[in-house]
Amino acid sequence: MSTVATSPPALAWSVDNCTLGRAMAILGERWTVVVLREVFLGVRRFDDIRRHSGIPRQVLSNRLASLVEEGILRREPYQQEGSRVRHEYRLTDKGLELQPILLAISHWGDRHLADPGGPPTVFVHRGECAEPVHVEVRCAAGHHVDDPRHVATRPGPGVRPFEG
Repeated sequence: MSTVATSPPALAWSVDNCTLGRAMAILGERWTVVVLREVFLGVRRFDDIRRHSGIPRQVLSNRLASLVEEGILRREPYQQEGSRVRHEYRLTDKGLELQPILLAISHWGDRHLADPGGPPTVFVHRGECAEPVHVEVRCAAGHHVDDPRHVATRPGPGVRPFEG
């Protein structure tokens, strides 16, 4: 029995303008995700983030500046009595849209990397219900897609031909 190797269709298009690559250029560094975790947990002040996460001061300063520049965080001034004005960091709407991504990564970590006692945190629906929250993949018709092999990639409106 012979098998004929066929090239994946994706080799026909360029990845130069890949939005996944662009997103990972912003989010793909470990400390960036740690900063986002802290802010999503409600830890918003520089010294609190540094102390809670263990991020080196200069690295934290750089990551916060980058996330503000990208429009993911915004700086809000605050002043404790007798102190200079400082800033805390709050998620913008663009930043809040990252929640499903971080939840999906957390759930993957819970399944594959948690200590024997279980995951360190759980995510629940805020309010009366307090039920666990999870991320689902659905198509535009509303079908639940529970197997990654049931998702296909097709060229989108911004596709460019691969010229390599």
